[in-house]
Amino acid sequence: MLFAPDTDVALRTVVNLINTAANGRENLASVADLDRFLEAEGFSGSRTRDDAELASIHELRSQLAVLWTMDEDAAVQTVNRLLRDANALPQLMKHDEWDWHLHATTREAPLADRMSTEAAMALVDVIRSKEMDRMLVCEAEGCDAVVLDLSRNRSKRYCDTGNCANRMHVAAYRARQAATT
Repeated sequence: MLFAPDTDVALRTVVNLINTAANGRENLASVADLDRFLEAEGFSGSRTRDDAELASIHELRSQLAVLWTMDEDAAVQTVNRLLRDANALPQLMKHDEWDWHLHATTREAPLADRMSTEAAMALVDVIRSKEMDRMLVCEAEGCDAVVLDLSRNRSKRYCDTGNCANRMHVAAYRARQAATT
């Protein structure tokens, strides 16, 4: 499935944000952790760099994690609420290394508003394209990380947070070997 480049980036950021709390871990425990996350995701704009900002991102992460497994009607309600709460006003922007793309908040808006709006705008494309079935939870035993399947044949089943795919393939191989002996 091909979405617009900014949609693809925003969806991957949503996955990466949700997965910062996957499997009982907390990878956004400090403002410094959030700084590293935003740098890795290429997220720019104003920041307060305080505990309140970190708490707002934790709240957004929780909302997005719940949204990830919602049915379409519930997801639409949540996406609309995220856009409404952030006072979203879509506009074309060009900055840093990015050509024209859609922003729905200003660079000066609070970080949580900017992140929730980008997530919501990307999810609008997913919902309108009837592609919510690409929003998955890792099928590996004991893993609760989320997965975004953008493969053509809809074959992605395991997350990118660890080595779930490798672990499950090794387990299947061992099971096959045990069955033949």
